[in-house]
Amino acid sequence: MTAVRDLLQLFALFVLPILIVGIPVIGLIRRVPIYEAFVEGAKEGFKVAVIIIPYLVAILFAIGMFRASGAMDTLADVLAPVLDPMGIPAEILPMAIVRPLTGGGSVGVLAEMANTYGTDSLYTRIAAVISGATETTFYVIAVYFGAVNIKKTRHAVPVGLLADLMAILLAVYIVKHLFS
Repeated sequence: MTAVRDLLQLFALFVLPILIVGIPVIGLIRRVPIYEAFVEGAKEGFKVAVIIIPYLVAILFAIGMFRASGAMDTLADVLAPVLDPMGIPAEILPMAIVRPLTGGGSVGVLAEMANTYGTDSLYTRIAAVISGATETTFYVIAVYFGAVNIKKTRHAVPVGLLADLMAILLAVYIVKHLFS
C-alpha cells in the first residue's frame, strides 16, 4: 500500500503544473489566439454570472438556514446509528450532507474537521477525499440549469446524488484501506 501512496503523492505533485503549462502549449500548437480566447471567455463568464446571481443567492440562503437551524446536526444524529454498522463514521456526515449543496460550505466543514480531529485523522482524510470526489450537485444544477433557463431537471438531481453517494462510499472504503 505504501507504493500506491507514494505513486499518488508523486502524481499529485505534477498534475497542476502540467495543466497550467499544458493547456496554453496545446493552444499554441493548434494556433489558437490564447489571450483573445481567454478574454472572450471572461466576457461570457461575466454575462453568465449576472444571470445566475438570483439562483446563487437562493441556494446560499437555503444552506445557511439548514445549518443555522440545527437541521444538519439533527440529520447526522438520526443517520449515525444506521451508518455505523456499515463502517461509515458519523463524524463525516456533515461533509456528506453539505458537499452536494455548496463547495464553500464543505470547505468550512473540512476546516472544522481538521481543527477538531487533526489533519492526519482518518475522518479528515475521508472528508478531504469526499470533497475532491463528489460534486456540489445542487449548486451545479442551480447555476448551470439556471444559466440556460431550464426549469425541469428531470433525472439530473437523482443521478447527481447517486454519483455523490457512490463517491462517498468509495472514499470511506479507499481511505480506510489506504490509511488504516
